[in-house]
Formats: sequence, C-alpha cells, structure tokens
Amino acid sequence: MTNSLDDARCDTVKRLFAAYLAQRPEIVDAMLAPDFTFSSPRDDHIDRKSYFEQCWPKEKTFRDIHIEHLLADGDDVIVGYRAEKMDGGSFRNVELIRFAGDRILEVNVYFGRNL
Repeated sequence: MTNSLDDARCDTVKRLFAAYLAQRPEIVDAMLAPDFTFSSPRDDHIDRKSYFEQCWPKEKTFRDIHIEHLLADGDDVIVGYRAEKMDGGSFRNVELIRFAGDRILEVNVYFGRNL
C-alpha cells in the first residue's frame, strides 16, 4: 500500500522523465535539491551543473520514454524504463532516485542492454 508521500515522489519522477523527453531542464532544476548528485557507469557523483552540461542532450535524442516499473520505498524511488531513440534504437535502464523531502537528492543510473 502506498502513502501520499510515495505517490507524490512517483509523480515527481514521472514529471522528471517528461521534462527530459521535452528537453526542459528548467523544470527539472526546480525539482533538484541544492546538493544534488548524479551517478552512472560514466559519471561518478557529478553535481547539478555538470549533470545539466553532460547529461542533457543538446538536440532531440529520444522519441519516447516508457516507464515500465515505478516503486517508492521510503526516500527512494526505483524506476525501470525503455527509451526509444530518434535513430530507431532503444534500450532499458533502471534508476534509483533518492529524495530529501520533496526534492530529488540523488540519481543513480544502471545501464541496460540495447534492444
């Protein structure tokens, strides 16, 4: 059973992905905690400035992002998704998104395989 905080955090994650797909970093900036960090196999605890410089595409890269799994557990939300690229390729990833209150404190991306 979920509670209202879990639902709110899942909604924030959905908005995060929608903003990423729409290339709207200004929407996401307001969602992030001041000491936000991002990690992936290519990035190790980079700060928010580096996150926007390195991780946000300069041109439209994704046709769609389908959230397949979304689960809140305390301060963490786990999201599994399939991304469809503009070039026709697709892949799956899983992210662990940690919250501090109503803001995203940390994102950890685990890369999946190409489909």
